[in-house]
Amino acid sequence: MQLSPIFSSPFAVLLTTLFIIGVLKVIVFLYQQHTYWKKRGVPCIRIIPAFRIAGRLLLRRLSITDYISFIYNYDWDAKYIGLMDMTTPVVLLRDTELIRDVMVKDFEHFPDHRSFANEEIDPLFSKNIAALRGNRWKEMRNTLSPSFTASKMKVMFELVSKCAREFTEYLTDHPELCSSIDTKDAFRRYTTDVIATSAFGISVNSMKDRNNEFFTRGVETTKFGGFSNMMKFMLYRASPRLAKALGFQLILPDTSKFFKRIVAETIKTREEQGIVRPDMIHLLMQARSKEGPNVPEMTLEDIVAQAFIFFLAGFDTSATLMCFLAHELAVHRDIQDRLFEEVELHFAEGNGEISYEAVSKMTYMDMVVSEALRKYPPAIMTDRLCTKSYELPSTKPGCKNVILEPNSMTWIPVYALHHDPKYFPNPSKFDPERFSHENKDNIVPYTYMPFGFGPRMCIGNRFALMETKLLVAYLLHRFIFKVTEKTVEPIVFDAKQLSLQPVGGFWIALEKREK
Repeated sequence: MQLSPIFSSPFAVLLTTLFIIGVLKVIVFLYQQHTYWKKRGVPCIRIIPAFRIAGRLLLRRLSITDYISFIYNYDWDAKYIGLMDMTTPVVLLRDTELIRDVMVKDFEHFPDHRSFANEEIDPLFSKNIAALRGNRWKEMRNTLSPSFTASKMKVMFELVSKCAREFTEYLTDHPELCSSIDTKDAFRRYTTDVIATSAFGISVNSMKDRNNEFFTRGVETTKFGGFSNMMKFMLYRASPRLAKALGFQLILPDTSKFFKRIVAETIKTREEQGIVRPDMIHLLMQARSKEGPNVPEMTLEDIVAQAFIFFLAGFDTSATLMCFLAHELAVHRDIQDRLFEEVELHFAEGNGEISYEAVSKMTYMDMVVSEALRKYPPAIMTDRLCTKSYELPSTKPGCKNVILEPNSMTWIPVYALHHDPKYFPNPSKFDPERFSHENKDNIVPYTYMPFGFGPRMCIGNRFALMETKLLVAYLLHRFIFKVTEKTVEPIVFDAKQLSLQPVGGFWIALEKREK
């Protein structure tokens, strides 16, 4: 039989050769991926189940919580599990002592998070404190830390309290909104107002001015759930250079320009009028004015990046916590009633007002919020980048120790730890008593970490807790939280979202209390 001329041509031979070489390279790559941890004696997910579950995640048929839990529960006897994140070796830590060592004790080996953006592509992402590395991160951490001390929280308390009062009063005056309220939309309006006043020094009322630019930019920036955005995110991680070449940006240019303009105008006004406010912008302005050989340069872009990440975290993450908390209070009327009694006691003692000290004394409020953070942690998992070779102990008896090479990753599965029945019996139950004075000391260290641990712990956790507790207190003072036909219980997480979001959204009713 004679071959067709097209198949016997030099071009066809070359094309066939290149195709075969490509296939062989893919096979070699997959083999190396599959055998990387196997050669080191580390338990790892077999290649077919690994591809199957990764494919389900990519196709948005599996939630990120189920994905992490699957890996966490893959081998109950192992201290850690080996896997590959694209081409990066990763160990998912299960042992609490190892988690302590990585996050705290041996922090010098794991000082950074993985960063997928660079300054040329997305300066707002790459220059913020969460993405910075090494000495630059230390410098920025030291600059920002004074913004979140107890004394600064006390000073900013009135600004936040004003936002909580105005938000509650607006709902009181508009009962038509309360019969079935989308709490995600409502609470993001509250957090917009809080961040605008406490970080940027700008007064906004997002319930009245529903399309103000702070709010619309926040909504736009947090749309990570769409398929196209997910593909952009993956491309950023796999190849930042290609993402740049294709013109992809996680933060739209108009949004970057908006925040740069707001920060620049705020700084100019404060410098010209001598305005001093106890907030992040003021501290960053002070850092920029310092001079000396060992003083790092603080540019306008650096200031904008920190203000932006504070806005982003406060806008969406804090609002989501409030949504889950309101949902659980609506579902569990007994818990709501007990919390209401505590809130009313402090309102009575403050003659109708809530002070900073009163919020600090609300023990049951703290228990309820802590349990919401356990059941619905803001970060499903956190990571640490290995920067210096580190020896991991054997993952199982009889196995060898393993050397973790620089640029390898560790994953700390926060959600899986919070839902491990070994540490939190009946983990799906919303039970604030876990955090009572009698019980909280029984919690195994490093199994509860809603804000992380160690030097990389979330810098704004005090602020997030304060604004959350304040809003819940004001709302409970005026309203009873109730379920509606749209309330989905038990919650099922939306596989299309990268963060914890329920299918069907957050819906409750607010019934005005009879005074």
